[in-house]
Amino acid sequence: MKQQQAFSGSERMLKGGLHCHTTRSDGKGSPEEVIRYHHQHGYDFLALTDHRVYNFKNYAPDVPITIIPGMEMDAVFEEGQGFRCFHIVCIGPAKEDGNGYEQDQRLESDRSRNQEEFQSCLDDIHAKGNLTIYCHPEWSSTPARYFDRLRGNFAMEIWNSGCAMEDDMDTDAAYWDELLGQGQILYGVATDDGHPMYQHCNGWVMVRAENNINSILAALKNGAFYSSCGPEIYDFYVENGKAVIECSPAAKIRFHCDKHPTRIQRAETGQLTHAEINISHNGVLDYPYVRATVIDENGKYAWTNPIFL
Repeated sequence: MKQQQAFSGSERMLKGGLHCHTTRSDGKGSPEEVIRYHHQHGYDFLALTDHRVYNFKNYAPDVPITIIPGMEMDAVFEEGQGFRCFHIVCIGPAKEDGNGYEQDQRLESDRSRNQEEFQSCLDDIHAKGNLTIYCHPEWSSTPARYFDRLRGNFAMEIWNSGCAMEDDMDTDAAYWDELLGQGQILYGVATDDGHPMYQHCNGWVMVRAENNINSILAALKNGAFYSSCGPEIYDFYVENGKAVIECSPAAKIRFHCDKHPTRIQRAETGQLTHAEINISHNGVLDYPYVRATVIDENGKYAWTNPIFL
Protein backbone atom coordinates (compact mmCIF):
# COMPACT_ATOMS: atom_id res chain seq x y z
CA MET A 1 0.00 0.00 0.00
CA LYS A 2 1.18 3.52 -0.82
CA GLN A 3 -0.51 6.06 1.45
CA GLN A 4 -0.55 9.80 0.91
CA GLN A 5 1.70 11.44 3.52
CA ALA A 6 -1.12 13.26 5.32
CA PHE A 7 -2.65 10.00 6.50
CA SER A 8 0.31 8.27 8.08
CA GLY A 9 1.96 9.09 11.38
CA SER A 10 0.72 9.54 14.92
CA GLU A 11 0.51 13.35 15.07
CA ARG A 12 -2.95 14.90 15.07
CA MET A 13 -4.21 16.96 12.15
CA LEU A 14 -3.75 20.71 12.65
CA LYS A 15 -5.95 23.31 10.96
CA GLY A 16 -3.99 26.20 9.52
CA GLY A 17 -4.10 29.35 7.43
CA LEU A 18 -1.19 30.16 5.13
CA HIS A 19 -2.20 33.43 3.44
CA CYS A 20 -3.99 36.38 5.05
CA HIS A 21 -3.72 40.14 5.38
CA THR A 22 -4.14 42.68 8.16
CA THR A 23 -3.90 46.42 8.59
CA ARG A 24 -0.12 45.97 8.38
CA SER A 25 -0.73 46.12 4.61
CA ASP A 26 -4.16 46.31 2.91
CA GLY A 27 -6.27 44.11 5.17
CA LYS A 28 -9.28 45.44 7.07
CA GLY A 29 -8.71 43.67 10.40
CA SER A 30 -5.91 44.43 12.82
CA PRO A 31 -3.36 41.65 13.41
CA GLU A 32 -4.94 41.00 16.81
CA GLU A 33 -8.46 40.82 15.36
CA VAL A 34 -7.39 38.46 12.59
CA ILE A 35 -5.57 36.13 14.99
CA ARG A 36 -8.51 36.00 17.40
CA TYR A 37 -10.96 35.39 14.54
CA HIS A 38 -8.97 32.38 13.32
CA HIS A 39 -8.68 30.99 16.84
CA GLN A 40 -12.46 31.27 17.20
CA HIS A 41 -12.79 29.21 14.01
CA GLY A 42 -10.63 26.37 15.32
CA TYR A 43 -7.30 27.21 13.72
CA ASP A 44 -4.16 25.78 15.30
CA PHE A 45 -1.70 27.91 13.31
CA LEU A 46 -1.69 30.97 11.09
CA ALA A 47 0.71 32.95 8.92
CA LEU A 48 0.17 36.72 8.70
CA THR A 49 1.42 37.33 5.15
CA ASP A 50 1.03 41.03 4.60
CA HIS A 51 2.40 42.49 1.37
CA ARG A 52 6.17 42.90 1.47
CA VAL A 53 6.36 43.26 5.26
CA TYR A 54 7.69 40.31 7.20
CA ASN A 55 6.12 39.09 10.43
CA PHE A 56 7.22 36.80 13.26
CA LYS A 57 5.01 38.26 15.97
CA ASN A 58 1.88 36.96 17.72
CA TYR A 59 -0.18 40.13 18.26
CA ALA A 60 -2.58 38.29 20.59
CA PRO A 61 -0.11 36.49 22.88
CA ASP A 62 -2.84 35.13 25.13
CA VAL A 63 -4.35 33.19 22.20
CA PRO A 64 -3.06 29.59 21.93
CA ILE A 65 -2.25 29.67 18.22
CA THR A 66 1.09 29.09 16.48
CA ILE A 67 2.16 32.01 14.30
CA ILE A 68 4.14 30.93 11.25
CA PRO A 69 6.57 33.66 10.11
CA GLY A 70 5.85 35.01 6.64
CA MET A 71 4.87 37.67 4.10
CA GLU A 72 3.67 38.00 0.48
CA MET A 73 5.99 39.12 -2.32
CA ASP A 74 4.97 40.31 -5.80
CA ALA A 75 6.11 41.38 -9.25
CA VAL A 76 4.00 42.88 -12.04
CA PHE A 77 5.47 41.97 -15.42
CA GLU A 78 2.85 43.17 -17.91
CA GLU A 79 0.87 46.38 -17.57
CA GLY A 80 -1.28 48.47 -19.85
CA GLN A 81 -4.39 46.79 -21.20
CA GLY A 82 -4.73 44.61 -18.11
CA PHE A 83 -1.84 43.04 -16.23
CA ARG A 84 0.02 39.86 -15.39
CA CYS A 85 1.84 39.39 -12.10
CA PHE A 86 3.65 36.94 -9.86
CA HIS A 87 2.54 36.71 -6.24
CA ILE A 88 4.42 34.47 -3.82
CA VAL A 89 3.68 33.69 -0.17
CA CYS A 90 6.80 32.87 1.79
CA ILE A 91 6.73 31.14 5.18
CA GLY A 92 9.73 30.31 7.28
CA PRO A 93 11.22 29.27 10.61
CA ALA A 94 11.89 31.36 13.68
CA LYS A 95 14.76 33.83 13.50
CA GLU A 96 16.93 31.63 15.71
CA ASP A 97 16.34 28.68 13.37
CA GLY A 98 17.82 30.40 10.35
CA ASN A 99 15.20 32.78 8.97
CA GLY A 100 17.03 35.50 7.08
CA TYR A 101 14.33 38.16 7.45
CA GLU A 102 13.78 40.64 10.28
CA GLN A 103 10.55 41.56 12.06
CA ASP A 104 8.86 44.40 10.13
CA GLN A 105 11.40 44.20 7.31
CA ARG A 106 9.86 45.93 4.27
CA LEU A 107 10.66 45.11 0.66
CA GLU A 108 9.91 46.81 -2.65
CA SER A 109 7.90 45.05 -5.34
CA ASP A 110 10.14 42.94 -7.56
CA ARG A 111 10.75 44.24 -11.11
CA SER A 112 11.21 40.95 -12.95
CA ARG A 113 9.89 40.93 -16.52
CA ASN A 114 9.35 37.16 -16.81
CA GLN A 115 9.65 33.95 -14.83
CA GLU A 116 13.33 33.50 -15.64
CA GLU A 117 14.09 36.86 -14.02
CA PHE A 118 11.66 36.22 -11.15
CA GLN A 119 13.57 33.04 -10.30
CA SER A 120 16.27 35.20 -8.68
CA CYS A 121 13.64 36.63 -6.31
CA LEU A 122 12.55 33.09 -5.40
CA ASP A 123 16.16 32.03 -4.95
CA ASP A 124 16.72 34.88 -2.49
CA ILE A 125 13.62 33.92 -0.47
CA HIS A 126 14.76 30.30 -0.35
CA ALA A 127 18.29 31.34 0.65
CA LYS A 128 16.72 33.08 3.65
CA GLY A 129 15.28 29.76 4.79
CA ASN A 130 11.70 30.24 3.58
CA LEU A 131 9.31 27.98 1.70
CA THR A 132 7.28 29.51 -1.15
CA ILE A 133 3.72 29.11 -2.47
CA TYR A 134 2.68 30.29 -5.93
CA CYS A 135 -0.52 32.34 -5.49
CA HIS A 136 -3.84 32.67 -7.33
CA PRO A 137 -2.71 31.95 -10.91
CA GLU A 138 -6.09 32.77 -12.48
CA TRP A 139 -6.44 36.14 -10.72
CA SER A 140 -2.82 36.91 -11.66
CA SER A 141 -3.62 36.25 -15.35
CA THR A 142 -0.84 33.66 -15.43
CA PRO A 143 -1.74 30.42 -17.19
CA ALA A 144 0.82 27.72 -16.53
CA ARG A 145 3.06 28.75 -19.44
CA TYR A 146 3.92 31.93 -17.50
CA PHE A 147 5.16 30.20 -14.33
CA ASP A 148 5.86 26.55 -15.25
CA ARG A 149 9.65 26.99 -15.16
CA LEU A 150 9.82 28.53 -11.70
CA ARG A 151 11.73 26.22 -9.38
CA GLY A 152 11.64 25.81 -5.63
CA ASN A 153 7.96 26.40 -4.84
CA PHE A 154 6.73 23.58 -2.61
CA ALA A 155 3.06 24.37 -3.38
CA MET A 156 0.60 26.43 -5.38
CA GLU A 157 -2.80 27.78 -4.39
CA ILE A 158 -5.61 25.55 -5.65
CA TRP A 159 -8.28 27.58 -3.81
CA ASN A 160 -8.13 31.26 -2.84
CA SER A 161 -11.18 32.53 -0.93
CA GLY A 162 -10.74 36.18 -1.83
CA CYS A 163 -10.49 35.43 -5.55
CA ALA A 164 -13.33 32.90 -5.33
CA MET A 165 -15.68 35.25 -3.50
CA GLU A 166 -14.97 38.41 -5.48
CA ASP A 167 -14.04 37.13 -8.96
CA ASP A 168 -15.14 33.46 -9.16
CA MET A 169 -11.51 32.58 -9.91
CA ASP A 170 -8.95 30.21 -8.35
CA THR A 171 -11.69 27.91 -7.07
CA ASP A 172 -10.56 24.41 -8.10
CA ALA A 173 -6.90 23.74 -8.84
CA ALA A 174 -6.47 25.69 -12.08
CA TYR A 175 -3.33 24.54 -13.96
CA TRP A 176 -2.23 22.16 -11.18
CA ASP A 177 -2.52 19.01 -13.25
CA GLU A 178 -0.65 20.64 -16.10
CA LEU A 179 2.38 21.09 -13.84
CA LEU A 180 1.97 17.68 -12.20
CA GLY A 181 1.82 16.17 -15.68
CA GLN A 182 5.25 17.68 -16.37
CA GLY A 183 6.59 15.62 -13.48
CA GLN A 184 6.80 18.50 -11.01
CA ILE A 185 6.43 17.61 -7.33
CA LEU A 186 4.10 20.42 -6.35
CA TYR A 187 1.49 20.35 -3.58
CA GLY A 188 -1.82 22.18 -3.49
CA VAL A 189 -2.97 24.52 -0.72
CA ALA A 190 -6.33 26.14 0.00
CA THR A 191 -5.93 29.67 1.38
CA ASP A 192 -8.08 32.71 2.09
CA ASP A 193 -5.87 35.63 1.05
CA GLY A 194 -8.34 37.39 3.35
CA HIS A 195 -8.50 41.18 3.19
CA PRO A 196 -11.97 42.07 4.57
CA MET A 197 -12.88 39.98 7.58
CA TYR A 198 -15.60 38.01 5.76
CA GLN A 199 -12.97 36.48 3.46
CA HIS A 200 -11.12 34.82 6.36
CA CYS A 201 -11.65 31.21 7.49
CA ASN A 202 -13.14 29.87 4.25
CA GLY A 203 -10.22 27.73 3.03
CA TRP A 204 -7.49 26.00 5.02
CA VAL A 205 -4.94 23.19 5.21
CA MET A 206 -5.06 20.20 7.55
CA VAL A 207 -1.50 19.25 8.44
CA ARG A 208 -0.17 16.10 10.13
CA ALA A 209 2.35 17.64 12.51
CA GLU A 210 3.22 18.61 16.04
CA ASN A 211 2.01 22.11 16.86
CA ASN A 212 5.26 24.01 16.48
CA ILE A 213 6.74 26.00 13.62
CA ASN A 214 9.44 23.56 12.53
CA SER A 215 7.18 20.51 12.57
CA ILE A 216 4.47 22.31 10.60
CA LEU A 217 6.95 23.58 8.00
CA ALA A 218 8.49 20.12 7.59
CA ALA A 219 5.05 18.53 7.13
CA LEU A 220 4.06 21.14 4.55
CA LYS A 221 7.30 20.68 2.63
CA ASN A 222 6.79 16.91 2.60
CA GLY A 223 3.13 17.09 1.52
CA ALA A 224 1.73 15.71 4.77
CA PHE A 225 -1.50 17.69 4.52
CA TYR A 226 -4.73 18.11 2.61
CA SER A 227 -6.77 21.22 1.82
CA SER A 228 -10.42 21.96 2.48
CA CYS A 229 -13.30 24.41 2.48
CA GLY A 230 -15.41 22.05 4.60
CA PRO A 231 -15.24 18.28 3.92
CA GLU A 232 -12.89 16.07 5.89
CA ILE A 233 -10.59 13.45 4.37
CA TYR A 234 -9.63 10.48 6.54
CA ASP A 235 -7.44 8.39 4.23
CA PHE A 236 -6.14 8.26 0.68
CA TYR A 237 -3.98 5.43 -0.63
CA VAL A 238 -3.16 3.14 -3.56
CA GLU A 239 -3.29 -0.60 -3.06
CA ASN A 240 -3.60 -3.55 -5.45
CA GLY A 241 -3.89 -1.25 -8.45
CA LYS A 242 -6.68 0.85 -6.95
CA ALA A 243 -6.83 4.40 -5.60
CA VAL A 244 -9.00 4.55 -2.47
CA ILE A 245 -10.35 7.48 -0.45
CA GLU A 246 -12.27 7.67 2.84
CA CYS A 247 -13.96 10.94 3.76
CA SER A 248 -16.88 12.71 5.43
CA PRO A 249 -20.23 12.39 3.62
CA ALA A 250 -19.94 13.64 0.05
CA ALA A 251 -22.18 14.10 -2.96
CA LYS A 252 -19.34 13.52 -5.41
CA ILE A 253 -15.73 12.31 -5.41
CA ARG A 254 -13.42 12.92 -8.35
CA PHE A 255 -10.10 11.24 -9.18
CA HIS A 256 -7.61 13.22 -11.29
CA CYS A 257 -4.48 12.58 -13.31
CA ASP A 258 -2.89 14.25 -16.31
CA LYS A 259 -3.62 12.44 -19.61
CA HIS A 260 -6.70 10.76 -18.09
CA PRO A 261 -10.32 11.89 -18.04
CA THR A 262 -11.58 12.73 -14.57
CA ARG A 263 -13.21 9.70 -12.94
CA ILE A 264 -16.27 10.56 -10.84
CA GLN A 265 -18.38 8.68 -8.31
CA ARG A 266 -21.67 10.22 -7.16
CA ALA A 267 -24.17 9.68 -4.36
CA GLU A 268 -27.58 11.31 -4.79
CA THR A 269 -28.13 11.42 -1.04
CA GLY A 270 -24.76 13.09 -0.33
CA GLN A 271 -23.65 10.15 1.79
CA LEU A 272 -20.66 8.89 -0.19
CA THR A 273 -17.87 8.20 2.33
CA HIS A 274 -15.74 5.73 0.35
CA ALA A 275 -14.68 5.64 -3.29
CA GLU A 276 -12.13 3.70 -5.30
CA ILE A 277 -11.05 3.36 -8.92
CA ASN A 278 -8.79 1.01 -10.82
CA ILE A 279 -5.64 2.81 -11.96
CA SER A 280 -3.85 -0.17 -13.48
CA HIS A 281 -3.90 -1.68 -16.95
CA ASN A 282 -2.95 -5.32 -17.46
CA GLY A 283 -1.50 -5.32 -13.96
CA VAL A 284 0.67 -2.23 -14.53
CA LEU A 285 -0.10 1.13 -12.90
CA ASP A 286 -1.34 3.43 -15.66
CA TYR A 287 -1.22 6.66 -13.63
CA PRO A 288 2.02 8.58 -12.90
CA TYR A 289 0.14 10.20 -10.01
CA VAL A 290 -3.40 10.32 -8.68
CA ARG A 291 -5.23 12.89 -6.56
CA ALA A 292 -8.84 13.24 -5.42
CA THR A 293 -11.40 15.98 -4.83
CA VAL A 294 -14.30 15.58 -2.39
CA ILE A 295 -17.42 17.71 -2.93
CA ASP A 296 -20.20 17.71 -0.33
CA GLU A 297 -23.91 18.34 -0.86
CA ASN A 298 -23.39 22.05 -0.09
CA GLY A 299 -20.85 22.38 -2.89
CA LYS A 300 -17.88 22.63 -0.50
CA TYR A 301 -14.60 21.11 -1.67
CA ALA A 302 -11.63 19.26 -0.19
CA TRP A 303 -8.54 18.19 -2.10
CA THR A 304 -5.95 15.50 -1.43
CA ASN A 305 -2.38 16.03 -2.45
CA PRO A 306 -1.16 13.63 -5.12
CA ILE A 307 0.21 10.17 -4.61
CA PHE A 308 3.17 9.94 -7.00
CA LEU A 309 3.50 6.45 -8.44
